[in-house]
Amino acid sequence: MSTRPARRRPTRLAVVYLVLAAAGLVLTWSANIRVVMEGRDFLADLSAGGPAVSSLSWDLLIAAVASVVFIIVEGRRLRMRRVWIYVLLAPLVAFAVALPVFLAAREMHLSAPDRTEPTPGG
Repeated sequence: MSTRPARRRPTRLAVVYLVLAAAGLVLTWSANIRVVMEGRDFLADLSAGGPAVSSLSWDLLIAAVASVVFIIVEGRRLRMRRVWIYVLLAPLVAFAVALPVFLAAREMHLSAPDRTEPTPGG
């Protein structure tokens, strides 16, 4: 008889993060599909939108970079596996998907019964 590890159930907080990831996926990709269907130039639309769009773009870019640094550092600190997947999700799918998915995985990792605490400083 093989002993399989118990399957982890998402915590409530992980579910919140996963709902946010789903919303991020639907909202960003519905807009992306509209851009393609209408034959628009995504980057030109961003730059032609005026200072408000520029402000929002810079705000999101800085938040995304800070979040990627957090994902890498926190993933290593907690010894999470395949952290690089979350980093790739940001530019390939959407930042609004990558961060909540990482946070859900982190929450499930932290709630694992067999988890040992990482040592301070790494």
